Amino acid sequence: MAKRDYYEVLGVPKTATDAEIKSAYRKKAKECHPDLHQNDHSAEERFKELNEANEVLSDPDKRARYDQFGFDGPPMQGFGGAGDFSGFGGGGFGDFSSIFDTIFGGGMGGNRRQGPMQGDDLRHDIAISFEEAAFGCQKTFEFIRNEHCETCHGTGAKPGTSAQTCPTCKGTGQVRQGGGFMVTVRTCPTCHGEGKIVKDKCADCQGSGHTRKKRTATIKIPAGIDNGQTIVMNGQGEPGTQGGPNGDLYVRVTVRPHKLFKREGTTLRLELPISVTQAALGADIEVPTLKQPVKYRIPEGTQNDTEFRLKGYGIMNLRGGGAGDLVVRVKVEVPKRLNDKQKELLQKFEESLSGREYEGKKSFADKLKDMLH
Repeated sequence: MAKRDYYEVLGVPKTATDAEIKSAYRKKAKECHPDLHQNDHSAEERFKELNEANEVLSDPDKRARYDQFGFDGPPMQGFGGAGDFSGFGGGGFGDFSSIFDTIFGGGMGGNRRQGPMQGDDLRHDIAISFEEAAFGCQKTFEFIRNEHCETCHGTGAKPGTSAQTCPTCKGTGQVRQGGGFMVTVRTCPTCHGEGKIVKDKCADCQGSGHTRKKRTATIKIPAGIDNGQTIVMNGQGEPGTQGGPNGDLYVRVTVRPHKLFKREGTTLRLELPISVTQAALGADIEVPTLKQPVKYRIPEGTQNDTEFRLKGYGIMNLRGGGAGDLVVRVKVEVPKRLNDKQKELLQKFEESLSGREYEGKKSFADKLKDMLH
């Protein structure tokens, strides 16, 4: 399948700003995140497509090259012909910025990006009951995250002092080694790519700029959520750097199993035991549901493992459209530990039958007769 234009994938015009691209990506990525669409391969492919488009359009250098050359990229003689422009970050010589930095000692790579950066995402696991998943609920939980140090306001420096430009990389966050044709670029070992160093460290955070805090959050869990699905809480993750926004908190839901019901998508399944008499004569039986029991009439002559479908008594569909069905499979139970009187009555009942009452037994006997003759 041919690749779609990256702007089309994100749903933004070619004149979109960095902020518009970032906003579009976050919105669409959450709509088709694989954790929210388990076993949906199309959602997984859309998510990969979004990541590839965002990786390119969110980087000024890659976006400029994409706008100029499209998917093919500029020719790179001596390195296997035309460069692989698919994904821009797939390894090998796909990252043109790294190639030009390494070979020519600058040019397209430039200095370390020092603009605002979003904080890291966090994950929290939460367990709910089968009924809570079916009908939805609200849960309050505690989690721990890094936050900007209140003493130094995230600078890592002792109050009254400030971070200084790294003397090794002169604030670029990178150092270059070698000369002539081959120049190697790597992260500055002194400032670890930050471009600044803190000499007088904050006593409360030891120069890290952040402290661990326990926080409380309340999440609304929608009716119909399934085991293993994830809900995204925007802005509840780690704080950003250089004034960037917080990351997100991904809450993974574990649904505890039910003693009676099993779930298959929006369908509920239940095995219900009935007596031989009920199966033979038919009966009004009481069927448990997740809300309250309902009456259901089973016809006479009901066989073991027969299934009946109760419309609308299943699980709500997360995407709308109402609830699924409850499928009841009856298990005809043969009585045990009969007394002599009961055995005698059953024997007389059996003798009173002509044989035509047992369709399966008669069919088997006819097939056996044909086989022997």
